[in-house]
Amino acid sequence: MRDLRRRALESNKTVSRKAQSRGVSTPNSRTPSAQSSRQSSRNVSRHPSDDEDDEDDDTRSVGTAWSNVSAEESGAGEDAESSRAPLQDVINELIDRKRSSVQGREDYLNAFVRMLTAHYQEEELGSKMDELLKVFAKSIRSETSEKETILALRATSLMAVTMLDDTIYPSMSSVVKRAAMDSSSFAVKTAAIRTLSACTIFGGAGDDSILEQMNFLMEIAMSDGAYVDAADDSDTVTAAIEEWGFLASHIEDLEVESEEAVEAFADQLESSETSVQVAAGENIALLYEKSYTPKEEDESDDEDNYNATDDDRSSTPSDDEDDNGAKLIKRYDAYHNTHRIIKQVEALAHISGRHINKKDKRSLHTNFTSILNTVINPRRGPQYSNAIDFETNQSYGSRKTVKFHRNSYMRVDRWWKWIRLAGMRRILGGGFIDHYFEGNRAILETLPVSLDVGSSGPAFSGGKSKSGKRGAGRVKGADVLGTSH
Repeated sequence: MRDLRRRALESNKTVSRKAQSRGVSTPNSRTPSAQSSRQSSRNVSRHPSDDEDDEDDDTRSVGTAWSNVSAEESGAGEDAESSRAPLQDVINELIDRKRSSVQGREDYLNAFVRMLTAHYQEEELGSKMDELLKVFAKSIRSETSEKETILALRATSLMAVTMLDDTIYPSMSSVVKRAAMDSSSFAVKTAAIRTLSACTIFGGAGDDSILEQMNFLMEIAMSDGAYVDAADDSDTVTAAIEEWGFLASHIEDLEVESEEAVEAFADQLESSETSVQVAAGENIALLYEKSYTPKEEDESDDEDNYNATDDDRSSTPSDDEDDNGAKLIKRYDAYHNTHRIIKQVEALAHISGRHINKKDKRSLHTNFTSILNTVINPRRGPQYSNAIDFETNQSYGSRKTVKFHRNSYMRVDRWWKWIRLAGMRRILGGGFIDHYFEGNRAILETLPVSLDVGSSGPAFSGGKSKSGKRGAGRVKGADVLGTSH
């Protein structure tokens, strides 16, 4: 394991047109904290922290940044003593708040976040978890400074993804949710939304609680942020939509929620903010994907309600199957008017005009071309390609591959995998690959996809690999360890 890890490491505003027509506004909204809120809400979502290839659109957005006090920037203003202190000393300083100052708490929270981001340290936290959660809750409630509050929220997320303890959600969800609702800082609201999602999935929430928080996030999205006094704040709305998708990827059956959710996200496709549009589009793709599930052993092919077109029949066998080889069949309509969704998504896939900068235009083209393929045929995963592999005489199929550092690759052939990967990387940032190789249980249980370490980039083939797995072909890092829907 150590050798494997060493090889890896060496190597604005958003207003939908419908909302504009409704005249949505919040005249009684609190005034966000001055320029610090805007500055600390910087969207660096298109700059992943795992040293991916900047030219590869597979590595686009992994979500809105937490803030300018994230672990990656922890060196700025950090006390020299706290930066050198071992984790146990940092924990002791955090627990002993009696003589601490705001600056001191910020420094030690910063050090704590940096250490937990860099490495998986479940054993080191041990019996201190409950005491630390009380410390974080106090900082979140008091909101003495924006920086301390955001760091405490981030520390809570890292605690959840490190400990995977069922007591975290019941003890922290209410205080975190209150911060999202009541804080006067947009940056705190955004961080609280991210933390609420992490606590829900990794802190012991059941399906009913997950659905409850999904409803909360949907209210934020449908109101363009006004539900939490953050009207038209792009970071808040993007966070709500992305985290809704992260939570939804853990719910097996979304038939009841699908119609209203697709309608809401279709509205957000008309947003003026690219991050909102892409997040909404990915959730639509997820909802269509989830309308198909593996065929049961006692079901016949006649029970599949999907009528394949000639183009669909050219798909690789693996696109029609889940990771265990079971055929995917349609269970319900994700939305009553798929033609409308196709029209909207297709327009974004081919959008043009000088009003959109080159980077956003490229992002829209790449992402919505991928989303369109799934809406048309929900069996198709991200970045589906109709191009023919002449060795197999089959189309390449889903070929989304994420690169980590210089020589590590992960193939992500389903939307639920991509959305979960993005969610994990929002929490762990550049430490994701370290946590992966160090055996972080949250990653291994949530994202059952292997990461390959090699000296060359991935190649694609629609045929069988040497291991006999269909669709694996020559894709390095594409072996899927398990399945979840």
